[in-house]
Amino acid sequence: MTADFLVIGAGIAGLSFALRAAKHGSVVVLAKGRLGESNTAWAQGGIASVLPEGGCDAGDSVEHHVRDTLEAGAGLCREEVVRAIVADGADAIDDLASYGVQFDRENSHYLLGREGGHSHRRILHAKDTTGHEISRALVEAARRTPNLTLLEDHFVVDLVTSGKLGAVADDRVLGAYVLVKRTGEVAVFRSDRVVLAAGGCGKVYLYTTNPDSATGDGVALGWRAGATIANMEFIQFHPTCFYNPAAVGPEARSFLVSEAVRGEGGVLVNARGEDFTKSIDPRGSLAPRDIVARAIDRELKRSGAHCVYLDVTHKPRGFMSGQFPHIHATLLEFGIDCERQPIPVVPAAHYQCGGVLTDVHGRTSVRGLYAVGEAACTGLHGANRLASNSLLEGNVVARLALDDILRRFPMEAEPLNPPAIPDWEHGDTAPPDELVVIYHNWDELRRVMWDYVSIVRTDNRLRRAAARIRNLEKEVREFYWGHRVNSDILELRNLVDAAGLIVECALRRKESRGLHFTLDHPQTSEAYRADTLLRRF
Repeated sequence: MTADFLVIGAGIAGLSFALRAAKHGSVVVLAKGRLGESNTAWAQGGIASVLPEGGCDAGDSVEHHVRDTLEAGAGLCREEVVRAIVADGADAIDDLASYGVQFDRENSHYLLGREGGHSHRRILHAKDTTGHEISRALVEAARRTPNLTLLEDHFVVDLVTSGKLGAVADDRVLGAYVLVKRTGEVAVFRSDRVVLAAGGCGKVYLYTTNPDSATGDGVALGWRAGATIANMEFIQFHPTCFYNPAAVGPEARSFLVSEAVRGEGGVLVNARGEDFTKSIDPRGSLAPRDIVARAIDRELKRSGAHCVYLDVTHKPRGFMSGQFPHIHATLLEFGIDCERQPIPVVPAAHYQCGGVLTDVHGRTSVRGLYAVGEAACTGLHGANRLASNSLLEGNVVARLALDDILRRFPMEAEPLNPPAIPDWEHGDTAPPDELVVIYHNWDELRRVMWDYVSIVRTDNRLRRAAARIRNLEKEVREFYWGHRVNSDILELRNLVDAAGLIVECALRRKESRGLHFTLDHPQTSEAYRADTLLRRF
């Protein structure tokens, strides 16, 4: 299949790009599962933006939003990128509204929330299911857009570049090999303009707020294609993932209690009801996520408790059910009435601040390959993401990426006459006993990452993780090349690549900064005030 634009991923970044690109040429959007199975759809809190005068919080400004973002990023944000994305916030909201996103309003004004690290109320939301509302509207808009093809259950195996086909002097993207899950066949998709928007890698950890689809596909595809990778050591752990040892199933283990709950007055306390965060940071429960997550980790280790608590019982009856109906109803299903009892919570892997290195236009080091959304490292987040900046980044950079592609690869240009892409060669179908190895490796990888590469690290733990990941890479490589590919082996392959990148970046940063905290190097060092860069070849 051939298209002018090939988009890998169907969250806010991929669909924002696709909807605009369809005005200029044919667009194919590939989703490895069902539409709506994305980190975007699971986002509860909202999207941060300073609105025009009269629509924003009193005293707020783009400059304040820039300052908050830079402060959270711990010295690694690219200020010019921060300013470009934050300044485009109001246009991003207008763009999403034009596709039918229904943000909460009171009369003609948007209702604004506040989250950790933000100095003002500037979070637009749709109750506590903002991501689901954005995903719904964009998918519906995409379905009715001419020139745009949405393909579910199409899992990209690998990108194809001219360098891989031997044209070393002119390395550019040519398309992708794609597993069609319905048939088990691997098809060739051709395009000279490819956008990676395949989300994050939360499932590399044992505990995560992410959906099962977050297996690091975007960063792994970019890595294997030869793109530069940056700052994968900075994994954000959300402080408040619901904890209930009696709960079963992935949704129970991954249920996020939005930061917006703390923005509206929720307080983190220990089993004795003490606000332990105040001793760590004067902002207490509203400090940036890296600080709050480490405060919880410290309290758990100090006390030996399994969890801490998010207390909203001081709020009037009906507050949670009215303001956060999804959270309130879900907690009731697990036997927690959060209006009468504190919510047990623990930190969980939430967001990768690193990824495929790009500029503010999403341009990577591989010609014709762009990356947007969580798969990309634009420099907006630095060493720690400010809450609710991710949905903003996904929409803004997607629009900037299209402008750049049209400028560099105009539709009226002469065809590039690329080399032929060979058909995929299948291996043998794996016997059932071999499939057991995949499931064991998946579980082992996630436990290694949780035990050795989570909120607090040491050089020794990182070296142990690196050694085991090297063994897993070998086992996965043998399975991948020896057997017919399926979703399980592709996801494990991507997870192992993502884990290896996280550990390698973490080993190279001999300091503590933002989300990367190591007991061996507890201080921040000016010598490491730079991106951690990796390139395969």
